[in-house]
Amino acid sequence: MSTSIFYHAGCPVCVSAEHEIIELIGADNLEIIHLGEDKSRIVEAENTGVKSVPALVTPSGHVLHINFGASIAEVRG
Repeated sequence: MSTSIFYHAGCPVCVSAEHEIIELIGADNLEIIHLGEDKSRIVEAENTGVKSVPALVTPSGHVLHINFGASIAEVRG
């Protein structure tokens, strides 16, 4: 993975974190996945270790859970 992946669910906490992450690392270095709109990517997020959103997966594969917006179970619905 050459870019970071930011997983979120569209809640205010997630949107705020998205803006901050873009400012920190730049949009060109980031793939943004809205799990509320693309539920097919939930399994991918879980397989990388994402337990809650918003979360940032670094290029080295580390998962950084940022604040707490929703658990993956809540996003799954």
